[in-house]
Amino acid sequence: MRFYTKNHRYYCGIDLHARVLYVCILDAEGQILVHQNIPATSMDLIDLLGPYLHEDIVIGVECMHCWYWVSNLCQQFNLPFVLGHALYMRAIHGGKAKNDKIDLLKIAKLLKSGMFPLAYNYPEPMRATRDLLRRRMHLMRKRAELLTHIKNTNSQYNLEPIDLNLRYVQNRTLMQDRFEDPSVQRSVDMDLHLIDFYDRELSSVECFIDKHARQHDYQQYVILRSVPGIGQILALSILYEIGDINRFNRVQQFASYARLVKCKAESAGKTYGTSGAKIGNAHLKWAFSEATVLYLRKNPKGQQYLKQLQKRMSKAKALSALAHKLGRTVYFMLKRGRMFDEAQFLS
Repeated sequence: MRFYTKNHRYYCGIDLHARVLYVCILDAEGQILVHQNIPATSMDLIDLLGPYLHEDIVIGVECMHCWYWVSNLCQQFNLPFVLGHALYMRAIHGGKAKNDKIDLLKIAKLLKSGMFPLAYNYPEPMRATRDLLRRRMHLMRKRAELLTHIKNTNSQYNLEPIDLNLRYVQNRTLMQDRFEDPSVQRSVDMDLHLIDFYDRELSSVECFIDKHARQHDYQQYVILRSVPGIGQILALSILYEIGDINRFNRVQQFASYARLVKCKAESAGKTYGTSGAKIGNAHLKWAFSEATVLYLRKNPKGQQYLKQLQKRMSKAKALSALAHKLGRTVYFMLKRGRMFDEAQFLS
């Protein structure tokens, strides 16, 4: 957990909502100067901050879904902007009474006291592409749910297992007359039509991403592609979720951010399991888990290494350990600008 500890003359906390903002400004002595609700527009916020635009003021908000425009506005007026980690800001949620006015005052006091937990203020030029990659991932999961529903329907009516790979169009056409009941067949046809639509849209999105995403850091993209199992989409997902690799001073910080390690909960010398499972980047966790499975595919050396790990742990833990090692390897590759070395990786 990292905190914002710089001192300023004024501290502005903002409680973000889609249509309204609650703004609180404190001075260096902790006196409340502004504490009011305004519409969530750039003009209203600038009008409220007008007397402080040329003063030493810092703006702090909680990391919610609508913080992009506030960050861009602060950058436009050269105002310091800090993003608060939503899961770490427990002081806002622990009170007996809770409302926007109370939450906002707590945000401003956390900012002033040096206990404001920081989240990463992702650079503006890469935000839209990162969000597009996440949206593509969401659609891919919807497509996978449709394929699963077809196979589950086949099992529900105790038919012969589907040995065909339904990702291919020619195999999906064979499913159009598989069920005798017209309603069941119509349900499966609906899944097939949606899969066809997803395929066309995803293909178009992937071409768009491949055209625009490489412009940001093509060298690191090539480095990630040197890892067996990391293809175009995984490389871009990892690259855009990381942002700037130099923001991680140690490999342990990166592994924790990617949810590749578990943190112990200890007190008085006793261990109470693990904690913080939801804190970190879920998209990086998914990317490295996928990359690990794809790395093992048609890779005898990697499969042999996994068997060695399984002598000391279960297969699930062995895969997690291999994903952790792959994440550490990617960190050092990007830090040092080096290609993947399988002999060193498996040593």
